[in-house]
Amino acid sequence: MSSPNPLRNPELEFKALLVLVLVATLLFALILWPFFGAVCWAVFIAIVFWPLHNRFLRGARGRRNTAALASLTVILLVVILPMALLIASITDEASMLVAKLRSGEIQLTALFQKLIEALPDWARGILQRFGMSDLGLLQKKILDALGNSSQVVTSRVLGIGQVTLDFIVAFFVMLYVVFFLFRDGERLTRGIARSIPLQPRHTQRLMTQFALVVRATVKGNIVVALVQGALGGLAFFVLGVPGAVLWGAVMAMLSLLPAVGAVLVWAPVAAYFFFTGDLVRAIGLTLWGAVVIGLVDNVLRPILVGKDTRMPDYLVLVATLGGIVVFGLNGFVIGPVIAAIFLVSWDMLASAREQPEAVTDAPLPLPHTPPPD
Repeated sequence: MSSPNPLRNPELEFKALLVLVLVATLLFALILWPFFGAVCWAVFIAIVFWPLHNRFLRGARGRRNTAALASLTVILLVVILPMALLIASITDEASMLVAKLRSGEIQLTALFQKLIEALPDWARGILQRFGMSDLGLLQKKILDALGNSSQVVTSRVLGIGQVTLDFIVAFFVMLYVVFFLFRDGERLTRGIARSIPLQPRHTQRLMTQFALVVRATVKGNIVVALVQGALGGLAFFVLGVPGAVLWGAVMAMLSLLPAVGAVLVWAPVAAYFFFTGDLVRAIGLTLWGAVVIGLVDNVLRPILVGKDTRMPDYLVLVATLGGIVVFGLNGFVIGPVIAAIFLVSWDMLASAREQPEAVTDAPLPLPHTPPPD
């Protein structure tokens, strides 16, 4: 039997191993960064549709490849394909609206002239101070802004229109990662839990909260956004507002911001109707927006999002806004997830300080996870 090496320094070896792990992790994150959005959405989709995958897994009698392929096929047919068709329709309507504005079929000058004449003197004075009384110049600025913003929204935010190689590659990377997350998700989860240097109870709570927040945020925010966008687009269509589908889509995107999203679209239109003397449409749109669309945000969002995340509304709003600023469109999920992990980690630290001697591997009570539909 060989004797222990007296020159070995376990503490130094552990520090060297820690440095190696940190450097390797940073380099791995660096090579994954170009596909950050694709990998994030693959993780989000896998978490949201995991109950469905479990059903397919039971039906496939444990054949993981078959179950993963079935889950991915359902996601493609039920979620991704309809969203792609909807986005293509929105992009087409945006292009048509810009073309009508440029051709003069929609006369912005007449609309603005009518609006400015209906404004009180103090409001017209404010417009003159900011140089917004020159209708010709204002129309040119709006047309240029619409043309530029439509291109930006099409290519960068919605990710379609000019289908670039980067988007195609990222899309297939997302699908590829989703398949293997379905197939090997349980094994990967156990490996991550084993590697996290925390007590098992803390690891379980952290990972459970992560999954709950992702599922609630993606499911809740997207459902709320689609419902509010559909209601807003329907109202604009009934009232004869040009580009109702486009404005409904804009309302849906802004609805990702809790409490303040949809009102940024329908309120200016209602104000226009009011100042131009169309009181019936102004009152109707205001009531529809405040009561019906607002009710969706005030009732449906807490049910789908707040109940599972257990975070106050102001924190969800700030985390969502900050996440979008830092991470782009992906931030409407990443922001609340970071906020939830922040709260959980500080709560675990407070519990550890209050009971330093209570070191146990028994799991803490976790938030209730509803059974799969």
